[in-house]
Amino acid sequence: MAPNLSLLLGAFLLLLVAVQSKNHTKPPEKGFKFLQHLQGCHKGQTVKGLHELKRYLEKFGYLNYGTTNNHHHSKSTATISNLNHANDDMFDDILESAVRSYQSYYHLKVTGSLDSETVQQMILPRCGVADVVNNATNMKHPRLFNMVAQYSFFPGKPRWPASKTRLTYSFQSSAQVVGLQELRSVCSRAFKKWQDVSRFTFVEAPQGADGDIVIGFHRGNHGDGYPFDGPGRTFAHAFAPTRGWFHYDADENWSSNPNMNQVDLESLAVHEIGHVLGLGHSEDLNAIMYAYFSYGTIKRDLNANDIEGIRVLYSS
Repeated sequence: MAPNLSLLLGAFLLLLVAVQSKNHTKPPEKGFKFLQHLQGCHKGQTVKGLHELKRYLEKFGYLNYGTTNNHHHSKSTATISNLNHANDDMFDDILESAVRSYQSYYHLKVTGSLDSETVQQMILPRCGVADVVNNATNMKHPRLFNMVAQYSFFPGKPRWPASKTRLTYSFQSSAQVVGLQELRSVCSRAFKKWQDVSRFTFVEAPQGADGDIVIGFHRGNHGDGYPFDGPGRTFAHAFAPTRGWFHYDADENWSSNPNMNQVDLESLAVHEIGHVLGLGHSEDLNAIMYAYFSYGTIKRDLNANDIEGIRVLYSS
């Protein structure tokens, strides 16, 4: 019995060490590292992996081979040619144009090639909502002194009806990540940020009832048509009014008091609520509606750009 007991004790200690090691790992690698080897690529080249860059740019709203140059016929020669390049590794004119659009949006040097600065921006983790949905451009609004607002709206400017100023929210997850009480507290604070600067009030729905906004943790393909992609890529996503869905990626390491390995629950909540209200992404690095976030970073407060955006959206 003694030798068997020793073996069991040894196995338990090894398991304990493994668990402790897992909990003290180095920070996760930055999100889209698979793009890094494409640095330096430019128009005219064929490089293995460029199809992944095309998927990235398509996912975030900059590229659509299915509609480009499709002005006359649904099955025009140009469209068929474009579709043939949608999944290959050729750096064509359409991809160059998409890279230029991305660089312009993030105030990078507009080269059309995959330079170091562009790659370093692309590999960062971010919100999963597209910057330019369905190939539409940002809806910018003129300001004083010829300045241009950096906030944006979803195409068509979807909004909650004028009569709908009281929005309820509820929680429904397919994966358990944090306790409900912690999540309720985080979201209550996040909603308060928007309530203070808009016409809305936010109230948690009665237990068991669906709210106008439904918040939850999910992983992979979770039924909304936008599957999550595992740790280090897209942290969360939400939908324009009046769908009211706001989802966290359950594969991320979430916390309401994050260390350098974790993502801040409240920062992403404030951001995704902005989408639920109708705001798109902002080009302002300091805005809560800027698309990119970092591990360990706390960014919970609205800035002037966010506030102006929500007030312009609901001003009419």
